[in-house]
Amino acid sequence: MKIKGYRRSDGRVGIRNHVLILPTCVCSSETCRVVASQVQGTVTFTNQNGCGQVQGDLKITQQILAGLSANPNVYGTVLIGLGCENNIPDHMIELIKSKTNKPLRRVVIQEEGGTISAVKKSVQYARELLAEASRACREECDLTELIVGTECGGSDPTSGIGSNPVVGYLSDQLIALGASSILSETTEFIGAEHILAARGATLEVSQAILHIVKRYEDHLKNVGESLRGGNPSPGNKVGGITTLEEKSLGCIHKGGSTPVVEVVNYAETPTKKGLVIMDTPGHDVASITGMVAGGCQLVVFTTGRGTPTGNPIAPVIKITANKFTYETMKDNIDFDASPTVDGTQSIEEMGEKLLAEVISIAEGKITKAEVFGFNEIAINRLCNYV
Repeated sequence: MKIKGYRRSDGRVGIRNHVLILPTCVCSSETCRVVASQVQGTVTFTNQNGCGQVQGDLKITQQILAGLSANPNVYGTVLIGLGCENNIPDHMIELIKSKTNKPLRRVVIQEEGGTISAVKKSVQYARELLAEASRACREECDLTELIVGTECGGSDPTSGIGSNPVVGYLSDQLIALGASSILSETTEFIGAEHILAARGATLEVSQAILHIVKRYEDHLKNVGESLRGGNPSPGNKVGGITTLEEKSLGCIHKGGSTPVVEVVNYAETPTKKGLVIMDTPGHDVASITGMVAGGCQLVVFTTGRGTPTGNPIAPVIKITANKFTYETMKDNIDFDASPTVDGTQSIEEMGEKLLAEVISIAEGKITKAEVFGFNEIAINRLCNYV
């Protein structure tokens, strides 16, 4: 199957054509915002990290930032640093170059003598990259180039019986066509990890699934905490989910029925085609950020109670099987899967419709989060979001 996408200089295929204004740290984030506001067609976000971090946390931040720049939805990047941060701009430049050969520019606020001079140079670079990006044309590419991330948040019982199984069917169909799907949220495997482990393509994959779940639980025990203190969330409980295990059994439906071929670290790019598990937190925005940094061009996000979440780099398709939520949150929800709950359409029928919607969005249809320009970013830390 073919889709129309942007072939990048590093060989990968994007479905959007962004110029990214990338802050190395919190201190350059506002400067990035000013630059992006002056150059229509660029994207940016607030990076609250990049300084005052222990080395382990700094490494996670650097991997995220480099991965976002390397994401195939990005044509090129203007990296803006302050100059005295732990996340040294020149080190970030080298890390990004190790991942991609796409266009990259560097501006350091202290070297330019302040914000006004830094903004002036950055705007010039951004306009140059945007002019180059405007000459890129969509061309026919194999669907096998696509990596789709899956996420759930604000879940209720309709997630487990409706929207998540529809996404699972989508995942199976994408994989059958040669694409890849990522199942995320390690904390939401707890109580169902044995089911996922039984689907490991190899013994090593099965052991890796069990390991990442145990690691999370052990980490929290070591600091005197329990995952069940914050999960299910208050909204989950109001929606009708009563236990973490119940939530997990609904969550893993997003992975469909195919074997798990690989388990990758947070923000790591998969090396195999098929169903991949990424070790992410259950925190929706941090999980999506990790998958996009790992190369996902598009994210499918199921919700029972509704969510506005977007991402600056990748379109986020919001799906609900709760008819009330779809009607009351039409500003944010892209796809109504409620016919699976009321019995008027099957999981397979809705899954085929969702596949068609995914292809349309991959080829340029704008999601509701993109209309609003939502650009949420959160980066996991060693303390771990739950």
